[in-house]
Amino acid sequence: MIDHALTFAFLAVSLALVFNLWRLAQGPTLTDRILAVDTMVINVISLIILFGIQEGTTMYFEAALLFAMFGFVSTVAYCRFILRGDVIE
Repeated sequence: MIDHALTFAFLAVSLALVFNLWRLAQGPTLTDRILAVDTMVINVISLIILFGIQEGTTMYFEAALLFAMFGFVSTVAYCRFILRGDVIE
């Protein structure tokens, strides 16, 4: 039963990634594109976690945590660059 749930989850998150790619390409403003990339990071984290559940190992959970920290820091740095023109004051 868990195999069917994982398959459905993989398909749903993959569809969400496709929609995020569409928003990244079609986004009328820069803010839409930043939010699309940030949401893509969240979807990739969920794919990593789903793959870890499927494989039955905890190594992927640590990788997802590292990816989450990197995604947060990069989003904040990019937003600061857009707003102020520099990242480090």
